[in-house]
Amino acid sequence: MPPLDLSFFAIAGPAVVFAGISKGGFGSGAAFASAAILALVMEPGAAIGVMLPLLMLIDLATLKPYWKRWNTHDALVLILGSLPGVVLGAAFYTVADADHLRLLIGGIALLFVAWQIAGRAGKIPVAGRPIPLWGGLVAGLAAGFTSFVAHAGGPAAAVYLLSKRPGKTEFQATTVIVFWANNVLKAAPYGMLGIFTAETLWADLWLAPFALFGTWLGVRAHFAIPERVFFGLTYVLLTVTGAKLVWDGLT
Repeated sequence: MPPLDLSFFAIAGPAVVFAGISKGGFGSGAAFASAAILALVMEPGAAIGVMLPLLMLIDLATLKPYWKRWNTHDALVLILGSLPGVVLGAAFYTVADADHLRLLIGGIALLFVAWQIAGRAGKIPVAGRPIPLWGGLVAGLAAGFTSFVAHAGGPAAAVYLLSKRPGKTEFQATTVIVFWANNVLKAAPYGMLGIFTAETLWADLWLAPFALFGTWLGVRAHFAIPERVFFGLTYVLLTVTGAKLVWDGLT
């Protein structure tokens, strides 16, 4: 962990606010950009360790406004599928070093941008019919793995959920409950692997107000701000941070 000085909060504070806005208002999974940003200024393991309690706090804050607006069946499918994904993520973490994690987080960030842009351009159209149960379990496994190693499970879950053509609020509410459960599942392995430390938890106490403020903004942005504006900024942010992490991992 770097020292908790002004330079740390100048980067970490806005990153955590962004996570709150993303998880509170938009179901894209883009909140993992915050972990990618933090990984630029600290060890990737510490970055994901700092972010998990904050993401759990954001999850709790967003449950109320979206309570019972989710699709229960689709949520259960993704949560059940994520169980082996979390186990695989924990196994990967035990053999990966910091550069491996930088490459993975950076690569996921760049692939996320490519996937989103291609989808919006019609190059990856939503499935003509809903993805079946087994496909949802596979999507859940992928979401569990990428969520464990980079807090980036959103795209995999979105592939399954969007095939069902949900409304905007149902989609957001379903992602909220899925990743609330997912983050609870990750907490015990994070503790056993030493991803949580006294230093990361101390940083979380200072960053918690940023997370809650971002969540408050996000819930309101969900009903007031066009998604195009938010995602345009997100894609630029993820492209820059992803490219930097990949470069750092290779060099």
